[in-house]
Amino acid sequence: MNFIKNNLANAFTLANLFSGSIGVIQLLAGNYQITAICIIVSLILDFFDGFIARALKSNSNLGAQLDSLADMVSFGLLPGIVMYKALEPFGTEIFGIELPFEIKYFGLFITLFSCLRLAIFNLDEEQTYYFKGLNTPSNTILIFGLYYAFLENGSFQFIFENPLLMVIFTIISSWILVSPIKMISMKFKSMKLEDNYPKIALLIGAVLILIIFKTVGIPLVILYYILISLIFQKQLK
Repeated sequence: MNFIKNNLANAFTLANLFSGSIGVIQLLAGNYQITAICIIVSLILDFFDGFIARALKSNSNLGAQLDSLADMVSFGLLPGIVMYKALEPFGTEIFGIELPFEIKYFGLFITLFSCLRLAIFNLDEEQTYYFKGLNTPSNTILIFGLYYAFLENGSFQFIFENPLLMVIFTIISSWILVSPIKMISMKFKSMKLEDNYPKIALLIGAVLILIIFKTVGIPLVILYYILISLIFQKQLK
């Protein structure tokens, strides 16, 4: 029983990695709906591995390292490949300049900065009740959500048909992962109403966005999350 108790959370973490790996494979094959399902499964498993570890009091250094390694694939490699695929149609030309390489490889900068962000998070003891920089799952939802909406119904066409905007978006997405901007965490430090205004504003706004925009609203929720976090910077501590 102790073996199961000590390793149940790790099993969920490895399942997250498995789902993320399948998501990457299906993404490369162009099966975007399956990739979307894999992302959702990885998000659920990523939430429950920590929940189970706390509930069973089985937190360990091994679990923490496994969690980051799994996230590196599900929420690091995967969004980098999404951007790689999104940049693929533009070939080697940008601003009328012929590059010695295809610009799609710029997309992998998201993978590099996701790795850097996860390493920083592991060493940073401040990020208990807030995140510093956008967390990798949120960044994955933003990038894949925008691209999926573009493929399904042409939403956000102005971004994905402009190589300049795509490169700028890639740079911003990479930077915000390791930025000093404080982002709202759903961990509650206290139950006082005034201490939770950022979380309340986030939840209410997110629900309204999803009701109004439905599936297209999913990446918009992440943009709203960033905006609300910027507004409540002083309250996040």
